[in-house]
Amino acid sequence: MSYVSEVSSDDAPTVLIVDNNQMSIMRLREVFRKRGFAIEVCEDGDVAVDEYIKIDPELVVMSLDIPSLDGHLAALEMREHGGDSRILFIAPNRLSELAVHATYSAGAVGWLAKPITQSQLDTIWDQVLGPIPEAPGLEDLDELYPEDRIKPQPDEIELPPIAELPPLEALPEITELPPIQPVNQSTSRPKKKGRKILMALFLIIGAGIGFAYQQGHLDSLV
Repeated sequence: MSYVSEVSSDDAPTVLIVDNNQMSIMRLREVFRKRGFAIEVCEDGDVAVDEYIKIDPELVVMSLDIPSLDGHLAALEMREHGGDSRILFIAPNRLSELAVHATYSAGAVGWLAKPITQSQLDTIWDQVLGPIPEAPGLEDLDELYPEDRIKPQPDEIELPPIAELPPLEALPEITELPPIQPVNQSTSRPKKKGRKILMALFLIIGAGIGFAYQQGHLDSLV
């Protein structure tokens, strides 16, 4: 991610601020706005190298602890590309030893401890505008960052060949289904009439048995 400040004068020098801490970015924007810089901000080390090549800023203010590509390696990439940009590192105090080493290795003009203030920058401003030191770390760049560092252009990227898909097998022929036979409702359940006759027979037989039993009981009493 990168964006440019509201300063639009063609004569204004450009500072590329590389940091992913929003509070630090706000402080740096305010400090360099007062000095009349056009400000571009980038939050990723790898993208910062691309932006450096694209805009060729007069000054790069870069944090050492940034994602994708740390500040030291990003600075070496920038120095390897060439140009007259000055690089100023910023780092928390816990990374002071790394900041001193990176400043020497990448030929930076100095480093400042976070959080950055206007008075800190004023103190070393003459040093920032002074001669650009040599970058001895360029000799060890391949060992520090052994991967292939040359990004292919879009038309140079080779895509893997698309594997041929096997031919689709022919679908089996759909055979004609036999016609559905209608359900014979007359045989699906017993007739109500038959049930009524059976019930009547049971009632007659039951009544006869009851009558015979009652008659026999009366005879025994007489």
